[in-house]
Amino acid sequence: MAVTEMYFDPIWFLFVIPPMLLAMFAQWRVKSAYHEMSQMPARMTGFQAARAMLDSAGLTQIGIEQTPGELSDHYDPRAKVLRLSSNVYSGNSMAAVGIACHEAGHAMQDAMHYAPLVIRNAAVPAAKIGSGLGGTVAMVGLAFGLQPLVWVGVIAFAAVAFFQVINLPVEFDASNRAKHQLVAQGIIAERDLPFVSKVLNAAALTYVAATLQALMTLAYFLFRALGDRR
Repeated sequence: MAVTEMYFDPIWFLFVIPPMLLAMFAQWRVKSAYHEMSQMPARMTGFQAARAMLDSAGLTQIGIEQTPGELSDHYDPRAKVLRLSSNVYSGNSMAAVGIACHEAGHAMQDAMHYAPLVIRNAAVPAAKIGSGLGGTVAMVGLAFGLQPLVWVGVIAFAAVAFFQVINLPVEFDASNRAKHQLVAQGIIAERDLPFVSKVLNAAALTYVAATLQALMTLAYFLFRALGDRR
């Protein structure tokens, strides 16, 4: 029997349903904005835009590769490589150049040792452990009335919440760098900036939703852990 079947608490829904709905809306919004702005032509492909942005910052050593999937774009700080999905890599649309330059923004952050990025990267191992075990351990503790186990789960899941919180300035800063460089490098005209912003702002909402989900889940565990002490 699963832990969620052993321990059912209606109050849980009050904490998790609102951020879950926001996350669903954010996912719909980013896909909608991406597909809409994929129809708006740009002067360069995503690869060319990212290359221009990196080269202008002196980051000629940073590679750019294609990666499978849609919206699977990311910067790998260990390999020092931007990995762009095929539609972004070869697409010459507002969506493609915006996403490509956002990832190039992460490479610029890495090169300058941007403090929130350094902290976020350092928090990754603890966040992975907390994501995999924190919630489960806390639920087992609640199901069997094991207060110490609940607190172990709370502490582990707190790493997830911290990671999401510190991730917000990292993502917002990368988008701001992208918007600035897109205009500064002549990749888009300033009048076209709202088109790129539509995609990047929609993506930002997904980060906000993920942060809210983590914080509300942590708040629920804390609510139950402190409540059981009365």
